[in-house]
Amino acid sequence: MIGIDMIKISRMEAFMKRFKKRGLQRFLNDEEILHVNNVRTAAGYWAAKEAFSKALGTGIGSECRFHDLNINKTTRGAPFFLLHEDLLKRFGIVDTSLSITHDGDYAIAVVAIESTAADKI
Repeated sequence: MIGIDMIKISRMEAFMKRFKKRGLQRFLNDEEILHVNNVRTAAGYWAAKEAFSKALGTGIGSECRFHDLNINKTTRGAPFFLLHEDLLKRFGIVDTSLSITHDGDYAIAVVAIESTAADKI
């Protein structure tokens, strides 16, 4: 399954000004927050998690929460997901791919999910 999401960076900027670190904690874990050194990165992480939930077909909610998905980076800086074990089992997820890009005032993320149980997604 494939999911895509786009967010206007200025929207994330307003969110971060209003809620500060507490706002970031709503959708990022502590390690992810350490990687967020600017609003563009925060917007990309938001889009990535939304795109993942769309690929699952659930959206963000009880079946797929923001904190079930952790974004890390390879040594070359490419983003990838570390997923909560319950999420992996519930949806039979065996692999994921993540791409995040920025253009002008937008952050865009595309996610592909490979599952052993297509009927679970």
